[in-house]
Formats: sequence, C-alpha cells, structure tokens
Amino acid sequence: MFISPSKSRGAIPLISLRPLPPLSPLLQLMLALLLVFGAQGHTAAQPIADRTLPWVTPSAQAPQVTQRIFESVTVGGPVSYHVYLPKVYLKTPDRLPVLYWLHGTEGGIAGIAPLSRFIDEAIEAGRYPPMIVVFVNGLPRRLWADSKDGASPVETVFIREVIPDVDRNFRTIAAREGRIIEGFSMGGYGAARLGLKHPQLFAGISILAGGPMDLEFQGPRAARSPRLREQILREVSGGELSHFQSISPWVAAESAVKSLRPHPLVIRQAIGERDDTIELTRRFRDHLDRLGIDHEYIELPGIGHDPLALIRGLGAAGGRFYRKALGL
Repeated sequence: MFISPSKSRGAIPLISLRPLPPLSPLLQLMLALLLVFGAQGHTAAQPIADRTLPWVTPSAQAPQVTQRIFESVTVGGPVSYHVYLPKVYLKTPDRLPVLYWLHGTEGGIAGIAPLSRFIDEAIEAGRYPPMIVVFVNGLPRRLWADSKDGASPVETVFIREVIPDVDRNFRTIAAREGRIIEGFSMGGYGAARLGLKHPQLFAGISILAGGPMDLEFQGPRAARSPRLREQILREVSGGELSHFQSISPWVAAESAVKSLRPHPLVIRQAIGERDDTIELTRRFRDHLDRLGIDHEYIELPGIGHDPLALIRGLGAAGGRFYRKALGL
C-alpha cells in the first residue's frame, strides 16, 4: 500500500537525493576483481558429492523392515536407509530408543534380513529391550567418514541428515539417551570413530570386530588385499596415509577424553578368538585403557569374522549392554 506523505499525518517527509558521483575506472576494476575472485573462492569451498555413488540401495526384503528414501541437501539427491520396527511399535504410542547399525566394507544389504530377524526374536523373547533399528547406508569402502575430496560425505549425511530424518518420521527417543551406535568390521570402525567423535549424540558404542583399527593400515586383511587397501586410501583419503590416520578411531579416542566427561559413554568391544584381526582389536583395547576410557571387552571362542555368529555368541551379554547404555 502507498501512502502519500503530503496527505498522511506524521508521515516522514520526502528527502531530496542527489545522484552519487561515478566511480573512478580504478575503483570499478577493483570491485570487478573482488566479485570474480570472491565467486571463485566460494565455489572452490563447496565440495560436490558424487551422485553416481549408490546413495540409494536396493530394497532389502525382510519382515518389519522398510526402506526410506529422503532428499539429501548434502548429496543434492536421494539417499536411502532401512528401518526395522519391533511389533510393540505398532501396538503402542510409546517412543522407542534407536540402534544405528553400521555395515561392513562392501555394504550391508544382504545382512539386513538375518540380522533383523535375530533382533526381532531377541526382543520378543525379552532378551533385548524394544528398539528401532536403523540400517544406515554408508556406501562401500568409505570408512564411515567424509572423503577428503568431498565426493562421499558419508559422516555428514549420517550425522546431520539421517539421524534428524529418523527422529522426524518415527516415534524415537530423540536424545542421546535414546541412541546406540553399533557396527561390524568397517562398521565397527565407524561406530568407534563416530561414537567417540560425537558423544553428545549417543549413549552407547558397540564395536564388533572393528577394522581397520591400526594407524599403519597394514593389518591382515590389508595384507591379503593390497588393491583394496589402495582403493580405500584413494577413495577416502586421496591416497594419503596421514589423512587416513587423522580420521581413525585412535585419534578420535584421544580427542574424546575431555568431551567424555560431560557425556560418559557405555562402550563395548567384542571379537571372535578365530578372527584374524584380533591383535589389532587388542591393541585398540589397550589404547582405550591407557587413555582411561572405560569400556567392556569380550573375546568369544570358536568364532571368526562373522557378524551374526558374533552377535549370537554374545548371548545375554548383548541385552545387558543395550539396557545399560539406555539406562534400563
């Protein structure tokens, strides 16, 4: 609406404005350069995610498991994850805690059905507390970290987008007291580094046969598959061992000592005695001991590098860990 100053009582009188003098040619050139280089700097600071990566996986077919796809601002396109809902979720209006499950090196779609069935049986039998389980899509070989070149911002998508999306769309206990992060193999590595890096988000960390847990990246699996080692180093760290070391759970643990004081965590490490990465797991256990980070450590006889066998082998200790982390 336009009000004429001459007819409106109390209106601000019009001010006569004189045109500004023209800019000198030198000043015009300086402003143009600032605009050009400023725009270039802004563009260079924005890493672009590789949208050809499998941000949306095939849908896993399992009872009480659904796939959710959301539009990721970080990726600039769709991203998927899977959610298991226990039967009690459908029967009551209660909010439930969430277990975030991180898969191994080559992705975890094949493991969702057997793992969700086992968890469902354990909840129905009262061995596990009722929980929502989110099977996060962390891409193959990406170490649950943002890649150095910005092409695969896995950590950013999980922490800043997946967790809020879960809390918005499901009846969760949307606080650290209602979240546990757990993973096997590369997922155990991811659970360790992300849980220790973000203790304000999680109440518990479960590291199952985590790897690669050594700073040298020279463990038995790397020795057997040097091409895979080089591929992971290239895709995640631009081929730089120093960058790989900087994002490792070892460094995350060292940095977490002070931050764990206001946010104490319930931490568990478990591995089978026949797992060939056991010595690296023991070294990480000793590292946590030296740092004074309280944790539970379990070795199970007769079990190799097998996620379901390891989880089954934990027996009642599995449920005790979840309840302790959730304060139940």
